Amino acid sequence: MQKITKEVYLKWYEDMLFWRKFEDKLAAVYIQQKVRGFLHLYNGQEAVLAGALHAMDLTKDKMITAYRNHVQPIGMGVDPKRVMAELYGKATGTSQGLGGSMHIFSKEHRFYGGHGIVGGQIPLGAGIAFGDKYHDSDAVTLCCFGDGAARQGSLHETFNLAMLWNLPVVFVCENNGYAMGTSVERTANHSDIWKLGLGYEMPSGPVDGMNPIKVAEAFDEAIQRARKGGGPSFLEVKTYRYRGHSMSDAQHYRTKDEVEEYKKIDPITQVKDIILEKKYATEEEIKAIDKRVKARVSECEKFAEESPFPEKSVMYDAVYEQKDYPFIDHKIR
Repeated sequence: MQKITKEVYLKWYEDMLFWRKFEDKLAAVYIQQKVRGFLHLYNGQEAVLAGALHAMDLTKDKMITAYRNHVQPIGMGVDPKRVMAELYGKATGTSQGLGGSMHIFSKEHRFYGGHGIVGGQIPLGAGIAFGDKYHDSDAVTLCCFGDGAARQGSLHETFNLAMLWNLPVVFVCENNGYAMGTSVERTANHSDIWKLGLGYEMPSGPVDGMNPIKVAEAFDEAIQRARKGGGPSFLEVKTYRYRGHSMSDAQHYRTKDEVEEYKKIDPITQVKDIILEKKYATEEEIKAIDKRVKARVSECEKFAEESPFPEKSVMYDAVYEQKDYPFIDHKIR
């Protein structure tokens, strides 16, 4: 893993702040009904992505995740204007407006979604890694999911096969405490989700998900193990979301005081404090970054607002009818 230098801290600060403000803008336009459907925001969890990206090789490594998936593709290299446009349902979006909030995707940047089915991406992540092993690639796949998805049976099937086939995959549980609205403590007789990997003799462990340094170190170890042929790992990254599960979540399951306590260890604040303490930047330089971030978010909003909606015919380009499909009599309607 490359050293965590002054430049890394400054990049982390600007990236995480941009992701936070990007999501804040989405919350605002959602209330204006410019973005429809479900909307799951990443506020509070930015250190997980920042640390992961630092440990990854973005020229070949891959990522797949669940439906809290707006900022991950941006981190992987996707133009944030196109992500914003996709949420608006516009033709300039990453999937021409057909995917929406929960299905951001970029083959070019090796980001494979964005999946609306809880836990549906877990076996897919192992499948991507299987492809890399089959083709003798040394790429590694990060397969991310939430604490709620950790209760899916498909996780156990996937863990078993990933270990059996020694796949180059890092399974990442972003444990933000409440799944859709039920605390971890109420879904099992244990609260250490990482221990689920031990039953398969998979290297597993907890990670401080509010600190990008800790995340980067843990991810680097797991990624290098996979790249060298050592097989899968399972990391439970303990983080926290400041907003509800989605925009329709009334959050009756927790107190405002609890949220405020977690904000005291906000990953963006932690990184900013280090920058100022080590004199990597002055307060004025920090303000310049803040201003630049605000301008970039406004650019994204303007692009999405001004982009056209897709033609209705585009919907039909994504489906097909095979005339000679076996067992179907096309004369019967």
